[in-house]
Amino acid sequence: MKRLRCRWIALSAVALLSSLSATAQVSLYTVVDMALRNSTTVRIAQADVLRAAAGLTESKDAYIPNVNFGSSLGYSYGFPLGEPSVFNVSSQSLLYTFSQPDYIRSARAAVQSAEFSLKDAREQVVLDASLDYIQLNKAQTTLATLDQEKEYADKLISIEEDRVLAGVESRMELTRAKLTSARIDLQRIHLQNDTEMLRQQLAHLTGLPAASFVTNTNSIPSAPRILPENEGKLQTTMQNAGVQAAQANAKSKLYMSFGDARQIFRPQFYAGGNYSLFAKFNNYNEFYQHFQYNNFDIGVQIKVTLFDAAIKARERRSAADFARASAQADQARDTTDEQIFQLHNSLTELAAQQRVAQLQAELAQDQLDAIATQLTDGSGSANVPPRSPKDELQARIEERLRYEDVLDANYAVLRAELSLLRSTGDIEDWAKSGGK
Repeated sequence: MKRLRCRWIALSAVALLSSLSATAQVSLYTVVDMALRNSTTVRIAQADVLRAAAGLTESKDAYIPNVNFGSSLGYSYGFPLGEPSVFNVSSQSLLYTFSQPDYIRSARAAVQSAEFSLKDAREQVVLDASLDYIQLNKAQTTLATLDQEKEYADKLISIEEDRVLAGVESRMELTRAKLTSARIDLQRIHLQNDTEMLRQQLAHLTGLPAASFVTNTNSIPSAPRILPENEGKLQTTMQNAGVQAAQANAKSKLYMSFGDARQIFRPQFYAGGNYSLFAKFNNYNEFYQHFQYNNFDIGVQIKVTLFDAAIKARERRSAADFARASAQADQARDTTDEQIFQLHNSLTELAAQQRVAQLQAELAQDQLDAIATQLTDGSGSANVPPRSPKDELQARIEERLRYEDVLDANYAVLRAELSLLRSTGDIEDWAKSGGK
């Protein structure tokens, strides 16, 4: 019984801790950090960096002598053919070619391109995780606002029903109040579906359970400082990781084409050596004078290619690869410049919309305060009709609607600002500036 009781206590404790962890708040820093660790895109980019680094090492290691061990044991009758050695050790290395330095430069530029691609992938993951987190935070605030609107709408329906029964209000006003409540219900269902989808997206990004995402507004850093348009374009061209990766890739293709173009009519120098122990049972000593069991040679090989159709075809292919990569780099730069220009223009418009939403919210609050004052103290004028609780509830619903508009406008502005920050390569620093 004691063991069974202890097991039940342990299971209860685990269930309690699980429920607490499921409802605990998760900061933006934690979400971004987990997304960077869990992202398949980032892992693929990291593998590309390792692959490029291995390619650079391979191009350099061509100068390091290789060592091979082998054996050619066999029986022969009559005049011995070939070289049936007991074992042999050979070594060969590249001394110099006109192409190898270009191949090394190409591999080094490929490493830089992979590193920039990794940075670009990390920045995109940070942007996606941050926007999903901020949108989820906004959705949670909006849901609380809708709950208040629903409460006001239900009270308004109750008042309209009483007024209809008393014969002082038409059923049209009751239907209008019910329509307001139904629209709130529809909006809430739509927002709840969006919230669940955002939790699923964050779960896929971070690997955390979807139910564990309860946002913390205080963990979201303040809006970043947006540079002027001209300065922002310059920083985009110089710092955008995608553009830098495309330019480094074009540079790698350029050096590769240089190397392939220097294969023909240029000497290639190789060093090599070989040691072989010949077998005694193949009767070499009967057919060769001064037969030697231990044999060793060392020397330098010089090779000049005068014609090779495969090399010429590879040279043309490398030139085409460079032309393509160069055009892609120019395309990436132009596309980024256009995006930054469009974001700056849209940010100006979104800021104006944000200002309008804020003023409308302030106006709705002022109207609500005025109605509440008139309900308490009276209108103070015989020409102004008296206010009713119905007017107050309608004003409260309007004020909540305008507050939702402010939340949407603030999110739209922040999304544009983060997109601009992603273009300049500083979004990861921004996302982690809020702390854990």
